Amino acid sequence: QVQLVESGGGLVQAGDSLRLSCAASGVSFRTSAMGWFRQAPGKEREFVAAISWSGGNTYHVNSVKGRFTISRDNAKNTVYLQMNSLKPEDTAVYLCAARMTTDGRMWYARESQYDNWGQGTQVTVSS
Repeated sequence: QVQLVESGGGLVQAGDSLRLSCAASGVSFRTSAMGWFRQAPGKEREFVAAISWSGGNTYHVNSVKGRFTISRDNAKNTVYLQMNSLKPEDTAVYLCAARMTTDGRMWYARESQYDNWGQGTQVTVSS
């Protein structure tokens, strides 16, 4: 079991940067693929990025590619989402998710593929 706590959200202006963190507790973090999702008011939850537990494989959805970067530090049991050039349409609650896997190369893009979720951190981007 992995417990997840997100932090780093806030209110910023368009063009600014934020770095979100997701701190994990539980012995299975180092063998968990991690993902970031977001949910804007009135919209469905949306996949943003994912990373394998080895850290060697990552994926970013097209709308954030080139602006956001997912990374992890297994020594700190933390996954990050560096967000640059933020836009008003990036406004959402950002949630991290974890899924244990035996394959260190795997990442996952669907909500149903994740076993554990954080509570989320709010990101608001003003124009």
